Amino acid sequence: MEDSSREKLRITLKLYDREFTVYTYPEDEELYRKAAKLITGLVNGYTDNFRGLKSESDILYMVMLELAFRYESEAHRNDVEPYRTLLSKLTQEIEGELGEG
Repeated sequence: MEDSSREKLRITLKLYDREFTVYTYPEDEELYRKAAKLITGLVNGYTDNFRGLKSESDILYMVMLELAFRYESEAHRNDVEPYRTLLSKLTQEIEGELGEG
């Protein structure tokens, strides 16, 4: 259960050419600001590269795809299940050998 006595901050973030108000806990403020900076940088980069070739909507979808790809890559990289499976198998083999001795 979330502690209702914790107060959230009201922060304003600039994402590309728009401002958004976000209510967040103080410990998350820096992450929100970094996320807004990342989005703005990606939109600026894609806009510079595809100005006149792609619509603003297409550019935003390209940025969303880039961010989703990064997220999925990071999630895949941090997937420890294959290691748990291998460790479990090795543990069973070791215990089997020790039991036979």
